[in-house]
Amino acid sequence: MGVRGLDRGERAALIINECQNAMINEEFSHNGGLVDEIATRGVLGRIAALADAFRTAGALVVHSTIVLRPDGVGTAMPCLLLAALAKRATCVEGRPDAEIHPELTPHDGDFVLRRVHGLSPFHGTELESVLRQREVRTVVVAGVSTNIGIPGTCLEAVNRGLAAVVPEDCVAGSSREIHDFQLAHIIPLLATVSSAEEVVAALRQQLSPALPGGIDLPRTDPPSHPRTSE
Repeated sequence: MGVRGLDRGERAALIINECQNAMINEEFSHNGGLVDEIATRGVLGRIAALADAFRTAGALVVHSTIVLRPDGVGTAMPCLLLAALAKRATCVEGRPDAEIHPELTPHDGDFVLRRVHGLSPFHGTELESVLRQREVRTVVVAGVSTNIGIPGTCLEAVNRGLAAVVPEDCVAGSSREIHDFQLAHIIPLLATVSSAEEVVAALRQQLSPALPGGIDLPRTDPPSHPRTSE
């Protein structure tokens, strides 16, 4: 069975959301729960393998980041998340915590998207125009977090007439309970919930028959929520 959104040869792009040192690297992050979930479930390795599969298939890989200006211009603080970034001077341009995690260093041909405000890759950025230029119909959303960033990205994609697919083993939340709740009750309303393995299989079958069968995906825990691939 195919993955809805990738089962009719739709052109896809991978969006890796906010996989920056400040968010998921224990050396820099204040998000202890998120760091633990990323490490315990082996999420980074699967995202890296999935990104390699997209590149091999000739599909776009987007790294979405939030990088604040040193003077704070452009970053409002109307919510706790953005206020926390500003208060801690987190993800400020030129500082190592704003950089993408070294396990996911962008490759030539990847698109690195930076914004100074907002909670979605689409907010105030050229992401939509880049996707339209590449004739993308479906976005595969990976990274963090299933609390807000992942469902927010899916919602904004849907608002723009794009389908969204979320490989549940390539995303994480601040706790397993929040992650499981979001994947069981919220994200399936916005996106197809699948796995890295299923997405790679769809890429191989529908987008690039030449994609090698030996893509090495780390093992993952069985999902504890209903699947929405069909």
